[in-house]
Amino acid sequence: MTNDTGERFRILTLNSISAAGLKRLPAGRYSCGGNVVEPDAILVRSHDMHAMEIGASVKAIGRAGAGVNNIPVERMSRRGMPVFNAPGANANAVKELVLAGLLIAARNIAPALRFTASLAGDDGTLHRLVEEGKKQFSGFELPRHTLGLIGLGKVGSLVADAAIRLGMHVLGHDPHITVDAAWSLPSQVRKAASVEEVLKASDFVSLHVPLVEGTRGMIDAGRIALMRHGAILLNFSREGIVDDDALVDALSARRLRWYVCDFPARKLQGNAQVVALPHLGASTREAEENCAVMVVDEVREFLENGNIVNAVNFPDVTMARESPWRMAIANANVPNMVGQISTALARAGLNIHNMLNKSKGDMAYTLVDVDSAVPSGTCERIAAIEGVLAVRYLPLAR
Repeated sequence: MTNDTGERFRILTLNSISAAGLKRLPAGRYSCGGNVVEPDAILVRSHDMHAMEIGASVKAIGRAGAGVNNIPVERMSRRGMPVFNAPGANANAVKELVLAGLLIAARNIAPALRFTASLAGDDGTLHRLVEEGKKQFSGFELPRHTLGLIGLGKVGSLVADAAIRLGMHVLGHDPHITVDAAWSLPSQVRKAASVEEVLKASDFVSLHVPLVEGTRGMIDAGRIALMRHGAILLNFSREGIVDDDALVDALSARRLRWYVCDFPARKLQGNAQVVALPHLGASTREAEENCAVMVVDEVREFLENGNIVNAVNFPDVTMARESPWRMAIANANVPNMVGQISTALARAGLNIHNMLNKSKGDMAYTLVDVDSAVPSGTCERIAAIEGVLAVRYLPLAR
């Protein structure tokens, strides 16, 4: 489908996006690349967009991943622009890395690797040095140890299931758990009433929460002091969730045995009790493909039909097409907005065939199918309603 003028949709890519996703944009309807001008949408992975000038032609941003810290979401919301992401598309890849982190810490694999890399001599000498030195790397097995999970979304649920299969006890806390996540959570997971309860009762603590104001520095000195002596902290979410100064103090005092994370930090560099990976959580071929496919499908459905799925700043709003003439309206979540939109359509002589309105926080979104073509000037009159942020007319090409 092209828009009513026959013009193709233009997609700007700020990073390399998996071909598995891009091939879902039909070449006859979409132009896509890193040099596209006046794009209708932007696809991004890690590129920092905060200082970027985002032109008026842009109607949506799609992040081929879960986190959107590199995107000015609040600024886009004020423009009525959805920011899409791909929640859960890289969950298995992150889960596998968390399991690797558990084993790296429990079996002292990082210092053992450094030890073997430092050895020199013939085979006989190496064998003797290994036998003499291996006792210092003696670890422990995972069964019957308790894994505490803070955050029970897609990744947390997968980690919980895998840990239970390895014989671990799992204790989890998530005050914002969704119904879908609750259904997918293994029944053996014990529910904790607070973060503090998880910290006190766990041998391993793994963090699976987004970096927002409420979670920044969440694991601070006070909470680390609650953890079991010799506990292991794993962070494959975001760097700012843990207070690095408090962490260094806890490692120096041997309160914590290991800190395993997916992002190096200056204060942690060279610390023998820190295993810092170079942001490998989603760095698998499968995860990159899954993220690209999911976000491309979301952006395409929005551009062509106005439907919204997995936007971090808008509610999910999907409505089957029952008319060739559709309008999509983004607005502030204020009283009487639907009434004003309906009145404007009536004054334009339009009969509403179907209508769906939903809100999320301060944002709301309305899809309207009408029974005839929208007269010129109608979109502008709706856009002039106080609180309306963006209006799109999406007639099917005829």
